[in-house]
Amino acid sequence: MADTEPYDFAVIGGGSGGYAGARMAASMGLRTAVIDGAEELGGLCILRGCMPSKTLIESANMNLAIRHAGKFGLYAHVGAPDIKFIRDRKRRLIGEFASYRQEQLQDRRFDLVRGCAQIEKADAAGLQLHVTLRDGGATQLAARSVLIATGSVISVPDLPGLAECGFWTSDDVLDAENIPRSVIVLGGGAIALEMAHYLEGIGRQVTILQRNTQFLTGTDADVAMVVQRVFEKRGMAVHCGTKLLRVERNGPHKRVVFKQGGTDRIADGDEILVALGRRPASGGLGLEKIGVRTSKAGHIETAATQQSSVSRVFAAGDVCGPLEVVHLAIQQGEVAARNAAALLGGNQLSNHMDYRCKLFGVFTQPEVASVGLSEVEARAQGINFTVASYPFNDHGKSIVLNELDGFVKLLAHAESGIILGGAVVGPHATELIHEIAVAMHLKATAADLASAPHYHPTLSEIWCYPAEQLAELIKNN
Repeated sequence: MADTEPYDFAVIGGGSGGYAGARMAASMGLRTAVIDGAEELGGLCILRGCMPSKTLIESANMNLAIRHAGKFGLYAHVGAPDIKFIRDRKRRLIGEFASYRQEQLQDRRFDLVRGCAQIEKADAAGLQLHVTLRDGGATQLAARSVLIATGSVISVPDLPGLAECGFWTSDDVLDAENIPRSVIVLGGGAIALEMAHYLEGIGRQVTILQRNTQFLTGTDADVAMVVQRVFEKRGMAVHCGTKLLRVERNGPHKRVVFKQGGTDRIADGDEILVALGRRPASGGLGLEKIGVRTSKAGHIETAATQQSSVSRVFAAGDVCGPLEVVHLAIQQGEVAARNAAALLGGNQLSNHMDYRCKLFGVFTQPEVASVGLSEVEARAQGINFTVASYPFNDHGKSIVLNELDGFVKLLAHAESGIILGGAVVGPHATELIHEIAVAMHLKATAADLASAPHYHPTLSEIWCYPAEQLAELIKNN
């Protein structure tokens, strides 16, 4: 049955970005619909991403603390982890999170349509959507503007023998009742490293095969090297700069054959975890039919207004990038909704995304976090910057905690002193980075940060040292 009255704003995808856009649009009085055909409502972050992975990781962190208790004069027995209990705890917590989001999606602020949408037509008046409903039926919807927030899906390589031998993805790890004794992790990005950290943290043997020459491609090499060094110290076998050749059986085990340094090598394990990133879920939406441009990787190309190449089609979240992080997806969804309202009212589109304070975090041990520009990015942009760092092994509170690996790093403009970026690899990095995020949001200089009061002894006061160094360098420039 078709709804003949056009919606002002139709959202395809009910995850974090889509829900944020729908909520914002409805609050501005736009007649809004959310179209979501997933088996379970909630989106990637809640169901299979941020929240479930961090729930499991916290169990690994606790186990690592028990392992290291002797360094504090405490003695505890490290027994075999109860994987089913860990999994069931995750299911319970995620069930609560998902239930709340499902209530939000069905609280009648907007219409919820349970189905998969395809855009059939776009013109100056709006768009026509065909929706295949989950109950087997179909309907047609008209909308004056559309937000695509369909997220991403796991990327699986075309590797000979992989399909035949079988493999796991992060989805399988997150809901496993039993974990094999040894796992080969393919990948060196955030998902791969977090899963490797969890697996080793609960006592599994882990081998990591990374195609790039370092972990966390795009991150400054000095930051990535700390994680690699600590992972190796924890007993993980790490191979960077590899080319995956094939997968085969080796008796009861699985074997990955790879090339490294011109030599063919092998890695054996009970299971293979494919964690080579995700790709945008932009297929099957009819984008090519209406002229929406996508990148070679499938990302919808958007302007700072979140508009695609078709002015009435917006995008938010993983489907457009540039980073697969929830807080940006939410901001993008809200920007899209505000601009759709402006478009509907014939007004200028004044809402734009600003990635100056982009945040990134990896919940390994040690943790990794960054905000703003890295050294690599600042050099590529030709920015005149100054950088300073300070190690945790010379900082009072981290010494007390016996958290000695890693450092903090701060970048500032060499002339103005305005903070351009920061990075942390070490204890509680994903918390510590927010001090720099706030400073950057307020356009603070290194001297401003250096003069801000910090309580002693805390981890946070470590930022004073690079800030003081930068302030002095810039002053004497």
